[in-house]
Amino acid sequence: MTDELLVVRAQLGERVALTELVARWRVPVWTYVRRMLGADRADDVTQEIWLAVVRGLPRLHEPDRFTPWLFTIARRSVIDRLRTEYAREQTALTRDEPVTDDPSEAVVTRVELVAALSRLPVIEREILVLFYLEDLSVQDCAHICQIPAGTVKSRLSRARRLLRERLNEKEDQS
Repeated sequence: MTDELLVVRAQLGERVALTELVARWRVPVWTYVRRMLGADRADDVTQEIWLAVVRGLPRLHEPDRFTPWLFTIARRSVIDRLRTEYAREQTALTRDEPVTDDPSEAVVTRVELVAALSRLPVIEREILVLFYLEDLSVQDCAHICQIPAGTVKSRLSRARRLLRERLNEKEDQS
């Protein structure tokens, strides 16, 4: 059964169709969020995403565009979380409170690629995750990020170059 058919059936109130849709996309959405924010924040943000999907599904006018619509919601949720955390950090800095790193992150070892990816700026990391790891087309990435397809291509080029540089930095340190 296609996503489009599941969306239409879910819009008509079939709980089984909604359950199937969530089951089908739960892992890809969680993986995207984990790659953007880290595993420690992925569960909360993913729950927020699915709540927004359930609330917004009746208003989705193009069921065949479910995947870009879903990842647009996911992207907005990730950006909202990053903004909230950034605002908290700025507030903490203005209060002259010491900012401490999470010691558990220092202990966790990661694959070199994931580590290099996590050191990329959010814009470049996002486009690599959407295009390569979520297997979305340039057009879908453009729709999700609300940018022209040409900008997606240039961001992909820049992101690949930055990732290559990060990986080379790691090799030079070894």
